[in-house]
Amino acid sequence: MSESVQRYRQESSKALQGGGAEAIKKQHAKGRLTARERIDALADPGSFVELDRFMSTRCHDFGLDKKQLYGDGVVTGQMRVNGQKVFVSSQDFTVMGGALGEAHSLKMVKVLELAAQTGAPFISINDSGGARIQEGVDSLEGYGRIFRSNTLASGVIPQISLILGPCAGGAVYSPGITDFVYMVKDVGQMFITGPEVIKAVTGEEVSFETLGGARVHSELSGVAHFELESEKACFQHVRRLLSFLPSNFRECAPRASEVDEPPSAEQIDAIVPENAKASFDVCDFIHAIVDRGEFLEVHERFARNVVVGFGRFDGHTVGIVANQPAHLSGALDIDASDKMARFVRFCDAFNIPLLTLVDVPGFLPGVDQEHHGIIRHGAKVLYAFSEATVPKVSLILRKAYGGAFVALCSRAMAFDRVLALPSAQIAVMGPEGAVNILYRREIAAADDKEGKRREYAQAYEEKFASPYAAAKIGAVDNVIEANQARRELCAAFEMLRNKRPNRVARHHGNIPL
Repeated sequence: MSESVQRYRQESSKALQGGGAEAIKKQHAKGRLTARERIDALADPGSFVELDRFMSTRCHDFGLDKKQLYGDGVVTGQMRVNGQKVFVSSQDFTVMGGALGEAHSLKMVKVLELAAQTGAPFISINDSGGARIQEGVDSLEGYGRIFRSNTLASGVIPQISLILGPCAGGAVYSPGITDFVYMVKDVGQMFITGPEVIKAVTGEEVSFETLGGARVHSELSGVAHFELESEKACFQHVRRLLSFLPSNFRECAPRASEVDEPPSAEQIDAIVPENAKASFDVCDFIHAIVDRGEFLEVHERFARNVVVGFGRFDGHTVGIVANQPAHLSGALDIDASDKMARFVRFCDAFNIPLLTLVDVPGFLPGVDQEHHGIIRHGAKVLYAFSEATVPKVSLILRKAYGGAFVALCSRAMAFDRVLALPSAQIAVMGPEGAVNILYRREIAAADDKEGKRREYAQAYEEKFASPYAAAKIGAVDNVIEANQARRELCAAFEMLRNKRPNRVARHHGNIPL
């Protein structure tokens, strides 16, 4: 063996060991994999090609010149996932706690820019104690470079963040910019300021999990889109998500080859109750109409009055947005509006057609909602759907009232096809509310006030709120039975397959953030 080859193997061995055997042992003791083990678990076997293995810090202060920090606390490169090219950065907590310095940031920016230039998704595995204090402003500049690269790649390639350890301070904003954030229960945490700082400033005592654990961000803040029980489950879910997505904004999602028939007509017809006030789980209807009953829900635990996620029709990926009558009767509130608008904009950025399943009484009323900006947040929904140029198809299941009707299924919002079930009600407001305004004097003068109210409500519903009234003026294209939904939706998306946007030249719009 030549001296040069021997030297190479020695240096490679050191780099592959990260922070060393003892540091790896401590990482495993915490129930966490190392940076390289995570890449191996996510990538197709033997597909990972590493970049910048020997890159290290340029800082010579505070004893860093005496340390050999190969890789500088992050492993980067290219791999295959389900055969699809993907770029990855995986922070190495065994090397100085994964702290970010100048070289660390340059490696991350380099691989992210390569992903954007070559049109491949980017996955960032986060496990870091934050900025490397020894490198001072260089570390802060590094975060700035990463944030800008995330922003420039937004809408160009899908960006996915995995929080598999601490993610604190400025580090949280990179995942916050990306498209999807995964967190593993009892493993990952995200927060701007830690428990010790909070106690010093406010006097509040809080644990890491209670402050910024997976459950907090998947249910309360909405920062995390997915909460998984283990790292293994997380990697499997990421692989599944990627199967629904295109590699970049110029492509369409790959078509799945396996397509089967939905449940029987009787089963589908029984899902949606005729009574507009009766509760049901809209996910049951989604599973009944998509290919193989497979639906990947996004933000499942956050703003549960709205359901968003990916399904397929005739093998093609479709983004599904649905009101959930089982929570707040499907009304739109602040969190639901944010959740919906963000998802719609992602789908539009990556050529994924949209389907709305509508059963909505309107925007949620209340002083708290008004004071916290339901107008501003609700406007995001209107903006997102108006801006979207992908095929947009709507199926009105039951209620479609007021501004929520306009947002989710209006031809005026450039929906390409609007369908309705016979149980649909389309109006400014529900029949009960309408007759209380229109016929209040007649009702007040009647002996049987409740009977008269029901009589007027029934007449109003039949004449003004039925799907046939909307169909007569072209607001609804067709009224169909529930068991015809899959066939009609497949036909609608096939008809719209080659739709092309007609955009007005401008820098960009100004969404009401």
